[in-house]
Amino acid sequence: MSRFDEMYEERLGASTETVVRGHYGTYDKWLARQTDDALRAWRDEAEVLFRNVGITFAVYGEKDKDGSGTERLIPFDLIPRIIPSTEWAELERGLVQRVTALNRFLHDVYHDQEIIRAGLVPLDQIQQNAQFRPAMMGIDVPNGIYSHISGIDVVRAANPDGSGSYYVLEDNLRVPSGVSYMLEDRKMMMRLFPELFASHRVAPVAHYPDMLLNTLRDSAPSTSGEPTVVVLTPGMYNSAYFEHAFLAQQMGVELVEGQDLFVKDQQVYMRTTRGPARVDVIYRRIDDDFLDPTVFRPGSTLGCAGLIDAYRAGNVTICNAIGTGVADDKSIYPYVPRMIEFYLGEKPILNNVPTWMCREKDDLQHVLANLKDLVVKEVHGAGGYGMLIGPAASQSEIEAFRAALLANPDNYIAQPTLSLSTCPTFVESGVAPRHIDLRPFVLSGKSVQIVPGGLTRVALAEGSLVVNSSQGGGTKDTWILEA
Repeated sequence: MSRFDEMYEERLGASTETVVRGHYGTYDKWLARQTDDALRAWRDEAEVLFRNVGITFAVYGEKDKDGSGTERLIPFDLIPRIIPSTEWAELERGLVQRVTALNRFLHDVYHDQEIIRAGLVPLDQIQQNAQFRPAMMGIDVPNGIYSHISGIDVVRAANPDGSGSYYVLEDNLRVPSGVSYMLEDRKMMMRLFPELFASHRVAPVAHYPDMLLNTLRDSAPSTSGEPTVVVLTPGMYNSAYFEHAFLAQQMGVELVEGQDLFVKDQQVYMRTTRGPARVDVIYRRIDDDFLDPTVFRPGSTLGCAGLIDAYRAGNVTICNAIGTGVADDKSIYPYVPRMIEFYLGEKPILNNVPTWMCREKDDLQHVLANLKDLVVKEVHGAGGYGMLIGPAASQSEIEAFRAALLANPDNYIAQPTLSLSTCPTFVESGVAPRHIDLRPFVLSGKSVQIVPGGLTRVALAEGSLVVNSSQGGGTKDTWILEA
């Protein structure tokens, strides 16, 4: 299977020649002067600094190799992924287009359902979707925005002519995570390699917290004067707690848990040492089911009783909105190109990965006949779990998935096994290619904005296509070169 490398290009002539892509030229000359020992020392220094800052994530039900617990560092790679400005401009256009259409779809789903009446999305795909929230029907949200913070997973795959094309692999619209690693990776690179930033015009990302705060404030109820924003976390044992605390600190807002909030007269307040303070915007980092025990999961202690009443009354904004998950479910993903054409009257700039919906009889037969060549995913799965990568699976794993597909075909989609692009990565054996993806973070308020770049995730195991941190993946800094 051919692959596209972000740094090196193979040119075919009398003999195959490997050349450095133009936007990597300056960096390649710098890298050629470094020894493995020097790179290893920088990597070790970065690990110590990250650990001192507390940049960890939790892995439930597992232990570190030394038995010390579940807190893990996400491995950080020193070699950046570099994208030229012209390429980024096209990516940015595609991301803005896609997120705009997804927000239009969410408004439509919870109001007139015109796209369903037009026959472009089946009604049962909405009504039977585990993420559909009937309690949201008819609720008008500020600016018509449901997904204020979207993490769109983008991959590049090789074309037969050796070029590479971007595809959207997944839309994350509920509580997308990872932006803190984007910011901390950049800080680390600037600390370790100031001379590289002096020789490259790398677009900044440090203003993301300011953009996020402005986006959240833009979403406040119209009755709010100077809106109060809080970050709602499930607590310190959550895998992304570092990010919750980091973003609250960077924005200069309070980090709260459900027990810190209460509702009175359909208004939300937080308890403070100076008495109750009204809350206008909640940047929630907990799932829908835990937000209000009077409406969703009765036993939840993570949310706040009465929150949905205040929300329905228009007295508080929840970001992202309740029910956004209906648009990022993998069973809805195949319909996003139709959404773009239906709501915006435009052709999609970024393509979906071709997808077979196993709920369809013909698609299911194709998938069953080609399991060894396909990636099969649970429609509600996340984090690299609940999936089959056919070319890397054993015969017994393939047969187990075959049985699962036959038992519940509606629960799965399948896609061709894309050869994700590679980027040079410093691993134990030295510098070697490893597969990567990219998660840009799209902010939707009164306008749609993106900081230039995103979180590049890297599959550290040779040949692996799974980049998720929970599955042993690492991260890289992403450089967008300014023109």
